[in-house]
Amino acid sequence: MTQNQHSESQALSDKNILDTSKFQFRKINVNDIEKNEREYHSTIKHIWVQIKKNKAAFYGMIGLIILVLFALIGPLVSPYTYYEQDTNSTNLPPKIQGLDKVEFLPFDGKDANGRDLYAEQHVEKYHWFGTDNLGRDIWTRTWKGAQISIFIGLVAAFMDIAIGVTYGAISGYIGGKTDLFLQRVIEILSSIPNLIVLILFVLIFEPSIWTIILAMSVTGWIGMSRIARGQFMKLKNEEFVLAARSLGVSNLKIIFKHILPNATGAIIVTSMFTVPSAIFFEAFLSFIGLGIPAPQASLGSLVNTGRKFLLTFPYQLFIPAIILSLLILCFYLFSDGLRDAFDPKSE
Repeated sequence: MTQNQHSESQALSDKNILDTSKFQFRKINVNDIEKNEREYHSTIKHIWVQIKKNKAAFYGMIGLIILVLFALIGPLVSPYTYYEQDTNSTNLPPKIQGLDKVEFLPFDGKDANGRDLYAEQHVEKYHWFGTDNLGRDIWTRTWKGAQISIFIGLVAAFMDIAIGVTYGAISGYIGGKTDLFLQRVIEILSSIPNLIVLILFVLIFEPSIWTIILAMSVTGWIGMSRIARGQFMKLKNEEFVLAARSLGVSNLKIIFKHILPNATGAIIVTSMFTVPSAIFFEAFLSFIGLGIPAPQASLGSLVNTGRKFLLTFPYQLFIPAIILSLLILCFYLFSDGLRDAFDPKSE
């Protein structure tokens, strides 16, 4: 290299040197950086932001909270029990104190012909949803039935998570012949119709809440196990799993401490869809007479009782049917919002 070329290259390098005298330095608080990073990576905050953006999911969550509160508080604020019968107050239409003076609202205690049945039967108390053919308060029975329906849905979802996630985790993580055998077992169970299993359980055991839950759990966990298996097959070859395995971490800890937390999103979303499916299935069983035995009531059994009086006392059918429909709808709307919130592509 000639001297002129060396001088030119030196001049170019001098131009590329930044003048640090024009920089402005500021103090940075390390605690603020860590706090911002924690807020940015907060899963709960991200889910909440996504749900608030999704109006349908947000209103579904609000509706679900309201229905659950009514199911818990409704029977407590009523002076009647869900099993109390009164032959002197049969088939009374809804009547709410204060609203019974408003003519265009259906809470005046009058039937379709304008007859005041409360006055005819000398009933002084109010029945907000009316009474059935045995004189039982429909308000109390509806919210008590909502309690049972929600309880069945939540316990069935818990059973699906406990059985399905464990089964799917073992199948997906171990793989090989173990996975092949376990999947064949699932295929055999999937070929059995759920309705036949439920009917057999009800016929063999006494009809009860736990009989229905156990019957639904026989095959209900299969969908959850497939979701868990897919997640574990995808995550078991990730670098953090390989690092844990190279450090001598046991397979049990890898499954439940390293892989499972990263698969909770799909599991939570699937379980949220399981709850309304279980509620609907229980309502269907009660509707065909295989559900909760009397005097207990679920929303499905109330709909089944009300359909017998559809032409004469339609409120006995429509009230529990509307509550059941709103409950399932709110669960599905909220579940859709959770699914979108856990989607990494969502913004």
